[in-house]
Amino acid sequence: MRCLLYSLVPLSLFIKVISSTDEACKLQRKFTFNGLYQKGDIMLGGIFAVHFRSVAPDLSYRFQPEQWKCESFDIAVFQRSQIMVFAIEEINNDETLLPNVTLGYRLYDNCINVQVAMRAAVTLIGGFEEVTNYSCEGAPHVVAIVGDPVSTNSIAISRLLGLFGMPLVSFCSTCACLSNKLEFPTFFRTIPSDAFLVKVMAEIIKHYGWTWVGIIASDDEYGLFSLKSLGEEVKKFGCIAFSEALNVNNKEKMSHLIQIIRHSTAKVIVAFLQKMDAAVLVDEVAHQNITGRQWIASDSWSPFPTFANNEKFASFGGTIGVAARRGVIPGLEKFLLQIQANSDPENNLKKLFWETMFECKFVQVNTFAVNISTLESKKDCKGTEDMRNTKTAYSDDSDLRASYNVYKAVYSLAYALHNLMSCEIGKGPFENHTCADIRSVQPWQLLYYLKKVNFTTRHGERVSFDKNGDALAVFDIVNWQRAADGTMFSKTVGVFDESAPATKELSLKEEDIFWNFESGKVPESVCSKSCPPGTRKATRKGEPICCFDCIPCTDGEISYQVDSTECVKCSPEFWSNDKRDQCEPKEVEFLSYEDAMGITLSTTAISGVCLSVGVLAIFFRYRHTPVVRANNSELSFLLLVSLTLCFLCSLCFIGQPSNLTCMLRHVVFGISFVLCISCILVKTIVVIAAFKATLPGNNMMKWFGVSQQRGTVFFFTLIQSLICIIWLTTSPPVPIKNTKYQNIKIIFECDIGSQTGFSCLLAYIGLLACVSFLLAFLARNLPDTFNEAKFITFSMLIFCAVWITFIPAYISSPGKYTVAVEIFAILASSFGLLFAIFAPKCYIILLKPNQNTKKALMGR
Repeated sequence: MRCLLYSLVPLSLFIKVISSTDEACKLQRKFTFNGLYQKGDIMLGGIFAVHFRSVAPDLSYRFQPEQWKCESFDIAVFQRSQIMVFAIEEINNDETLLPNVTLGYRLYDNCINVQVAMRAAVTLIGGFEEVTNYSCEGAPHVVAIVGDPVSTNSIAISRLLGLFGMPLVSFCSTCACLSNKLEFPTFFRTIPSDAFLVKVMAEIIKHYGWTWVGIIASDDEYGLFSLKSLGEEVKKFGCIAFSEALNVNNKEKMSHLIQIIRHSTAKVIVAFLQKMDAAVLVDEVAHQNITGRQWIASDSWSPFPTFANNEKFASFGGTIGVAARRGVIPGLEKFLLQIQANSDPENNLKKLFWETMFECKFVQVNTFAVNISTLESKKDCKGTEDMRNTKTAYSDDSDLRASYNVYKAVYSLAYALHNLMSCEIGKGPFENHTCADIRSVQPWQLLYYLKKVNFTTRHGERVSFDKNGDALAVFDIVNWQRAADGTMFSKTVGVFDESAPATKELSLKEEDIFWNFESGKVPESVCSKSCPPGTRKATRKGEPICCFDCIPCTDGEISYQVDSTECVKCSPEFWSNDKRDQCEPKEVEFLSYEDAMGITLSTTAISGVCLSVGVLAIFFRYRHTPVVRANNSELSFLLLVSLTLCFLCSLCFIGQPSNLTCMLRHVVFGISFVLCISCILVKTIVVIAAFKATLPGNNMMKWFGVSQQRGTVFFFTLIQSLICIIWLTTSPPVPIKNTKYQNIKIIFECDIGSQTGFSCLLAYIGLLACVSFLLAFLARNLPDTFNEAKFITFSMLIFCAVWITFIPAYISSPGKYTVAVEIFAILASSFGLLFAIFAPKCYIILLKPNQNTKKALMGR
């Protein structure tokens, strides 16, 4: 494998020179790295980010370029490399795991630079030794690599390691693209991928109803993938206010991003940032005094709440972060404090750590490792400084997240090696049905067992990899808060567990969350506030769907849900309430005996009945007097009975309509009025006949006697009765709930059924009334002592006037007033007939009895 490696690596690193004498591969140049080293039977490689800034060499091509320089040593992150050392020593001391086998390690610093990381990877798998033969026998330089923490670096390294089947177990590379086993067949990780990280962030955003969010991401594979993935997730339930890639080296773009944050209406901003990018953004946002934003931090910078110390708390206090699950490693703090400065060049990271921790310098400093100019003002290091007197992030083992993933990565490789040692013949990836020699194990053999690793750590956490090389997704939800002494700390306020039931994956302790807002409550981040019930959403033209106006539902329509996209029309018998959020039964309107109008009309009708009966009683009492006898007492009695029926029929129009009352009201109305008009018509004919009978030679009264009068009244009434029978038989009136004329009310009325039948009924009454009026008008001046044509003319004039004005009033009156107008017309015409015809006679009978004599009448 090493021979193949030398033929594939970049020419800038190795040049294969074949000598005719010794046939050796000569290494043309060596690179110097910051690293840690310990020899062992089986070597594990490691690539860590210890320095967080790299300075590129001069690439003018005028002379051989120098090596990259690394700056900004981070003692907190250096802890991760020490945890790998701790885990290996712990395994070596374990008699049950890899007995009689000692693990060694070679760790390199990548300086957050992909070129340095690639050189480190090539060096780990190839080594620095000259190749003197091409047999490619023996153990490789390392059998697996723990790292790289940066997704971009891991992508580049994995493509190289995949050629040799060498496992790369990352503790911090989260790019979901690395789950592609076709492209990265040997990549594994003990931290969940960004696919799960995006899901967790989307669940948090969805949980709090934030539908208007901004997204910022580092301008690399990690950030850009997360930017795209989260945007797709949020669009399922909300909208993206802005989506920007952060380039901290471009001041113009940085300034543009700050202005976007300042002027955006989004109160929630998600940031997928590398640690150093996040540090720059936090400084700039705090410097610009941008507050009132709820930040959601990715796992790469959420474990570092010290970013928001002092004046930065106003901008970033209360930040919610998604972080790798926190773990506990007993005995780690004691081990970390035992570190000592080392003059061994292969362990120069210890020297650099010592210089950074105690702010001093050793006399000789590697020019690649650190910029000498930065140390000129520092004191000399003695190497005897006491680590136990320090209290820094390096020795803090209370919040192990990425560091704990390093611990699990080392143990994963150890258990894979252990299973390889215990292999069953014929069941492993070996030729000739044998098992491998543990001291000459090949990476591709280890890869086979690493895929099947499934163990539980000493602290009860299960570790295994799925088919994509991903670990079980478990995240802590953290919240940046300030302690009593003013320092910032990260408090765990929830958990996301992929193995939990679908609806319980996200669990939050709401009472433990600090919200950095004046209200102290969950902020609201929406483009438009939710439309309450009773309104519908109307999207604004040219804006995202989350930006909308709330339009009230029209009358008769409702929306009973928040953010309804349309209003629902109420059924015909229901109407929307004032808030337009419920359909309520419409008010059923009919003229009842309980309301004031019904009481007034019914009282008036009863009064009319009483008056009619009273007049009838008077006429019956004085039936033998000349006034009663001279006015055709039999027709007068019949007329009074019919008027009584007219008054009574109006009561059928009051009250809730039913099948019986609907038929009775029109039948009784039609027949009683025809009976009444028939009596008046016959009385008019009698007046004319009586006048004609006084003329010499005229004997008309012989042909229009009492029997003819009765027959005429009966005949006219019979015609109306036949009309009513035909009407009721073919299409009778029925009660209906009319919803057409008024939206908010149901008019409970009687449908006349047959329009023709009702028209015939009214037309017949009108015909008789017109004939009676015409005859009475023609006979009003006849010189007859017993002539009552004047009174009949006046009464019929009132009758016709009432019913002519009734028509437009009936048509224009709404609801129960339609029935009231009809009742009023019945009562008015009935009272008109009663008073016009009988009032003068009652006046004489009751108040002028001296005129109720035959002599007085003959005298007139």
